[in-house]
Amino acid sequence: MIDSHAHLHDAAFDADRDTVVHRARQAGVETMVSVGCDLEDSRRAIATAQRYRIYASVGIHPHEAKAAPNDIATAFGPLLEEQGVVAIGETGLDFYYDHSPRGAQERALRAQIAVARQRKLPLIFHVRDAHERMREVLREELTDGMRGVIHCFTGNTIDALAYVEGFGVYLGIGGVLTFKNAGDLRDAVKAVGIEHVLLETDCPYLAPIPMRGKRNEPAYMKYTAEVLAQTLGIPPSAVLDQTTRNAVELFQLRGAERPDS
Repeated sequence: MIDSHAHLHDAAFDADRDTVVHRARQAGVETMVSVGCDLEDSRRAIATAQRYRIYASVGIHPHEAKAAPNDIATAFGPLLEEQGVVAIGETGLDFYYDHSPRGAQERALRAQIAVARQRKLPLIFHVRDAHERMREVLREELTDGMRGVIHCFTGNTIDALAYVEGFGVYLGIGGVLTFKNAGDLRDAVKAVGIEHVLLETDCPYLAPIPMRGKRNEPAYMKYTAEVLAQTLGIPPSAVLDQTTRNAVELFQLRGAERPDS
C-alpha cells in the first residue's frame, strides 16, 4: 500500500514517529507522501520525508492562503529542488470553514496550479463545500497532461464523475469511507471504480472505524482498504495492487529520486 496523503511531520507524532513508521511498514504500507500546508509546514514535511525515505509535497492549504507570499513560485523554488518532493499541495478551496477569504484561497490555488504546470508536478487538492467553484477553476487552469487528486474526497456521485471524467484526476479515499453515514461516498466510489482511486489516511486526522476517535496513522489504512474492497466487490489484493499503481502513476514514483538514492 501507498499512503498518498499523510501529515507524518505533524506534532501529533513528535513523541513516537519512529514507532509509527515502523508500524506502517509492518502493516504493509510501502511508502507515504507527507503533505505540506504552508511554507514552514512543507519544510517539516520534506525533513520528515528525507529522514524516513518517503516522499513529500509543498503547498499552501486554503486555510493558510491569507498569509501566502505574494510570489508563491519564488517561495516554492528552493523547496521544490529538495529530494523526495513529488507534488504541489495541498491547495484548494474550503468554503466550509472560510479561515481565509475566498478570494485569497482562489489566488493561492491558481498560483500553485501555475507552479505545477511549470514544474510538471501533480497537484493535491483540498475541496470542502466548494466543488462547483473548484471545477470552474480547474476548467480554466488545467492543461493537457496535468495530474492531480481530490484528497479526502467526500462528495457524491455527480461530483466524483465530474472530476474523473472531466479532468482525469484521482479521488483520495480515506477513513470516512468506513463511517456508517458515508453511503453517498460509497456510491461515488462504485461509480468511478478502483482505477480512479487512491488510498490515504490524512493522518493524524479521520481515523477509520474501528479506530475512530483515536489519532490516525498510516498502519490504519488497512481498514479503509478492506471497506473499499467490500464496497467494490473485489478482492483486497486487487484494491492494494491497483491503488498502488495509481499512486505510482500520479506521483511518478518510479522516476522520482528517493532521498536514499
